[in-house]
Amino acid sequence: MMPYIIRRGRWPKYCSHISPIGNHLRLRRSPIKNLYRTLFAVPLLGLMAMPAYAQSPDTTSPEVMKDMAPDALREGIENRHPSAYYILAAKLFNEGERDDAVFWFYTGQLRYRTLLGCKPDLAPDQDPALFASLNETVGRPLNGYAFGDVDELGTTIEDVLEWDAEHPNGYVSKAECEQILTAERAGLGELREMITEKADEIRKQREENGLENR
Repeated sequence: MMPYIIRRGRWPKYCSHISPIGNHLRLRRSPIKNLYRTLFAVPLLGLMAMPAYAQSPDTTSPEVMKDMAPDALREGIENRHPSAYYILAAKLFNEGERDDAVFWFYTGQLRYRTLLGCKPDLAPDQDPALFASLNETVGRPLNGYAFGDVDELGTTIEDVLEWDAEHPNGYVSKAECEQILTAERAGLGELREMITEKADEIRKQREENGLENR
């Protein structure tokens, strides 16, 4: 099995980089437990980037957000730091609201990638480190579930792009970062197309490796 890799930079070009297809131990771990491990492991003091030309950011830290209820996190989430989307996704997944969790995970990934693209000089041990850790610890089990229904995943990504276009971003000015935003949205759209094109291949690989197709 190829390594599961989502890092700062371009969206993955191969399904094996984003869709766990084997019986990997971390597919069976709880995203919420993984989340707490990540937030404890990554130093959070001074971690969050200052907003990139944004107007109304919510500066609540990941340390605080991890203890918030899902409904409280969801309220005004468009102005929260991108880590909020991952925290919400982990909490919803833990509560059995798995399709909603996948939506917020991909929304968070889009917004985090956009923020990092707009602030390329961030120290690698701060926001870029948290982004990579959250994609591994929260994203792996969520993708393990999401790729069990590739048709639904494609629809979810469409919904993510629609939601992102319709809502403000407290950490990125859509006008000032238009080029980065356009590129990241296009990358997510290309990912959806790849998933759709390779749907049968994904289902076959999962079946061969004992993973559920819904």
